[in-house]
Amino acid sequence: MAVVYTLLVLFLAVFVAGFILLVMGAINFDFSNSEIPPGVNQPVKLRIIHIILISRAVVGKILENIGICSQVSFIRYVQGRKTLGVDPKLFIKDLWFEKVPVRIYQPKAPSASPRRGVMFFHGGGWVFGSLETHEKLCRSIARESESVVVSVGYRLAPEHKYPAAYEDCLNATIHFMKNIERYGVDPANVIVCGDSAGGNLAAAVSQTLAGRSDLPRLRAQILIYPSLQALDFNLPSYQQNRGVPPLFRERAAFYMLQYLNGNASNLEEVLEGSHIPIDIKLNYRKWVSPDNIPKKFKVRGYKPHVVLDCTTEVYETVKRFCEPNLCPLLAKDALIQQLPESFILTCEYDVLRDDGLLYKKRLEDNGVRVTWYHLEDGFHGILNSFNSDWLSFSSGKRGLDNVV
Repeated sequence: MAVVYTLLVLFLAVFVAGFILLVMGAINFDFSNSEIPPGVNQPVKLRIIHIILISRAVVGKILENIGICSQVSFIRYVQGRKTLGVDPKLFIKDLWFEKVPVRIYQPKAPSASPRRGVMFFHGGGWVFGSLETHEKLCRSIARESESVVVSVGYRLAPEHKYPAAYEDCLNATIHFMKNIERYGVDPANVIVCGDSAGGNLAAAVSQTLAGRSDLPRLRAQILIYPSLQALDFNLPSYQQNRGVPPLFRERAAFYMLQYLNGNASNLEEVLEGSHIPIDIKLNYRKWVSPDNIPKKFKVRGYKPHVVLDCTTEVYETVKRFCEPNLCPLLAKDALIQQLPESFILTCEYDVLRDDGLLYKKRLEDNGVRVTWYHLEDGFHGILNSFNSDWLSFSSGKRGLDNVV
């Protein structure tokens, strides 16, 4: 019996040691491919967040390899574990709009007039994120702006491919606007808002509703470091911030492919730019081009990328990247001109920075009023850190204050 016990202890010790070495190896590998730019405020905190994210991904992969659960399921489970208690200033209720789960945040304080309504679409690369991951952010927006906030729990990829997430966000928004009197909201003061992938969804929903005559016109759209195109992953911000956590250049392309096809089989072609035919790229060059990025954003290590052609087979798998509901930056001018007043937040150390800058230019060129706020020391996802206890960033709070 003592021998069996000794062997069991030895086995566990070897397993734990191997597990730790595996995690440390993954962290070291990711570190060698990552960079915290000197302009980032509180770089140690960002590095800690990066370590936590890597460790979570590695544990998820180990569980997937031994058949317990998928890596995606594990990460979603960990993300959704935090639950907040009752909020003294808000009524919070989970409902369904049609077949879409939503969470509504309504200020308890009485209001003399109908309130502003905010449809909020969470980020997470269309693969992660939930009502829980953005609970603090939605509570803060509702409290600080005294608005009714509706957070939408849209379907996620890769299980549910494009256009599932877009359709859920659109249908939830239409349902809210058609039943708006129930929530004490002014029908002329409804805003769509989202961060990252949620910014993509907010932009797409805003474009779709711009042409609707049977619904009130949206008051505004708020796009927080949005992902808006998949034609060029070699724009200046993609090159400059390719290794800045938490969103690497490769991961940005990977998530877009997960949303599109449920897999990333053409990742290399997408990264090198050989997934869209040259003639089609040239058609969109007036909108998606480094030439439209201000010079001050190109001084930090940008090199022009050689335009590559692609095979018919590859284009067939990704041709929906040219649809504005997936890549809102590609909408026609006639539609852009109908869009409501817009607020765009970008971060200097974010691969998606230039998507926001390009959309800002498109909107302004078409007569749409734009308020732009740029976090010079910000990185992707920083707003979700505004209230993360000891891992909070002052820039995140500053960004949120401007959104409010």
